[in-house]
Amino acid sequence: MKNIDWTRLLYIVGYHIFLGVALPLFFIERLPPAGIVWSMIALVFATGIAITSGYHRLYSHQAYKAHPIVEVVLLFFATLATQGSALRWCYDHRLHHAFVDTDKDPYSVTKGFWHAHITWIFFKTDEIDPKVVADLYRNKLLVFQHKYYGACLVVASTSVFALFGWLFQDYWASFVFIWWLRTFLLHHSTWSINSLAHMWGTQAYSREHSAVDNYLISLITYGEGYHNYHHTFSNDYRNGIRWYHFDPGKWLIWCLNKVGLAKDLRQVNDFRILRQLVSDHKVLLVDKIKVSFYSHKDRLESRLTELNDSLVGKLSQVQSLIDRYKAVEKRERAKLIGEIRSAKKSLKSSWKEWKNFVKLLERGRVEKLV
Repeated sequence: MKNIDWTRLLYIVGYHIFLGVALPLFFIERLPPAGIVWSMIALVFATGIAITSGYHRLYSHQAYKAHPIVEVVLLFFATLATQGSALRWCYDHRLHHAFVDTDKDPYSVTKGFWHAHITWIFFKTDEIDPKVVADLYRNKLLVFQHKYYGACLVVASTSVFALFGWLFQDYWASFVFIWWLRTFLLHHSTWSINSLAHMWGTQAYSREHSAVDNYLISLITYGEGYHNYHHTFSNDYRNGIRWYHFDPGKWLIWCLNKVGLAKDLRQVNDFRILRQLVSDHKVLLVDKIKVSFYSHKDRLESRLTELNDSLVGKLSQVQSLIDRYKAVEKRERAKLIGEIRSAKKSLKSSWKEWKNFVKLLERGRVEKLV
């Protein structure tokens, strides 16, 4: 009991009880104004994006740099999200990545769904170690927000509740929906990243941690559902790397970059992603060979390793040549074009050979492979 943070516990349990009583009584009497409902939905989205694009990608992972005006806007809505100061949030999140799925992970899913989702918040946490967030302590905006977080939260929440109450001339509806139901929806969608996004989905990029990719989860977490990719390549400003992946945080950062309000967007190149996919796929296939009834297991594993090493090496070679091409002056690029074309042709051949081997192995047609 002495380890319980009673302030957090009473706050979170308290507003859940309040909504459990207030919402039924409200709907018995009347429906809320449509403007209040749509404003609440817009604020849930805005505060969620402020957490993912601000606290998460900008500050925790330094995936890009933002103009001070953008920082102020993101910090305002992130404060309204009621998830602690940026320094506290980023400190916990960096520990999560450094010690994922261990006892040092603040919200490790290995301790159960509810621990990862919410109950970890009810316990006292260690003081912030300045070494973990030393870069963030150099940001005066973050230090100010951390020092006066309670006041900032009260001012932001009260002003937004009052503004929409005045706009729609319904302060009670604004209090219930704009303040508390918005907080409830935002909290549970964000907490789902710590729980559902470590339990329910696929692991295309790495199986060394519990994070998974799930398109449906991305819809309720503002694009954070591609969590296996994120834990594998955490410094990428994107979570959903394909154009069709739902990732509004990625789109916002990209748009800010185009108008000069964000810069130095960090992005993992396609060749590195392919190397990770191929290497992880190899591990799965080796495991499959070892537990199979195939004859010549050693020969199959040896051939698989040979093809994998060749493909990974050629992916690295092409990327190295492209990097050299970008680094040299224009007049020196001509001689590299031929090398790049030759390397890509060789890569294409190795890729075809790898895919054919994998296809036959997964179909159990190993007689054609030995």
